[in-house]
Amino acid sequence: MSEKTNKIILGAIGGIAAFTALFALKRRRRFNFEDKVVLITGGSRGLGLVLARRFVELGARIAICARDAEELGRARMDLEGRGAEVLDIVCDVQNQNDVKRMISEVNSRFGSIDVLVNNAGVIQVGPLEAQTQQDFEEAMAIHFWGPFYTMQEVIPAMRKRSEGRIVNISSIGGKIPVPHLAPYCASKFALSGLSAAMHTELAQDNISVTTVYPGLMRTGSHINAKFKGQNNKEFALFSLSDATPLTSIGVERAAAKIIQACADGDAELVITVQAKLAAKLYSLAPELTLGLLGLTNRFLPDNGGIGIESATGLQSTSELSPSFLTGLIDQAAVDNNELKPNEHIN
Repeated sequence: MSEKTNKIILGAIGGIAAFTALFALKRRRRFNFEDKVVLITGGSRGLGLVLARRFVELGARIAICARDAEELGRARMDLEGRGAEVLDIVCDVQNQNDVKRMISEVNSRFGSIDVLVNNAGVIQVGPLEAQTQQDFEEAMAIHFWGPFYTMQEVIPAMRKRSEGRIVNISSIGGKIPVPHLAPYCASKFALSGLSAAMHTELAQDNISVTTVYPGLMRTGSHINAKFKGQNNKEFALFSLSDATPLTSIGVERAAAKIIQACADGDAELVITVQAKLAAKLYSLAPELTLGLLGLTNRFLPDNGGIGIESATGLQSTSELSPSFLTGLIDQAAVDNNELKPNEHIN
């Protein structure tokens, strides 16, 4: 073996050793959330509220935002009942001026933002024929531009402190195209690209950006999702697939995994075995995966019903859902502030 070859091999070994050492050092420097300020968009219900509860347990100070003032008030009382210091702010993340005002209010109250969780979301379920340009624009505004606006506001201060954590909640629909979720998938793919780009460029400033790709989670959000076309059938399929431990994960377990990934500064987190398998299959065999997804689409409801109009899950119930089969997610809706005080899951 030549001297040049030996040098190349030794250099490669040295590089691998250095990378391993840096990775181990990163793991040892796990982020401590005690007394840190955490801002969660879409924090009034579902996953956002469960994340807020978890951060409270870790000693963080919490700011949550959403569009519904009454919903925010209920979430604030929930968190304060757990001993939290909470600021709730009405904010529509689609509106850049709203976002600027919100960040200013959080900074005025707490001094700075240490952790940003971009969780606000919307989901429109239905065949492509029922999805309008407005649906795509709304999904992009909330899932892409909302996180862009919030990151744009918090990153300068994080850079100045040389420390920060950002978590962007994408979806397995941001890795593979799920039928009947075209606006959702398009916007989540966009968020995934933005988030990964931010991770690569902000690492040098000691700011970790984690992209989260959840599969199905039992958050209770099915009742507030928007259903189009044959909305009753769409809701039944959506809620039944989301309801069982065989196909989905409990939101508390998911939240714990997200917070651990944030603390460790991981680049990405894929949640649920099913989601990991789907993502791996798509990366290894995209043609096969798309073919299987296309076949699945043939068995989903055709357009019809309410067409391009939309109805919430609560407005789309049928004999199939709710039922004893959807008990876990229906209870999650009650537990996680998805229902208004006068609403019930029939």
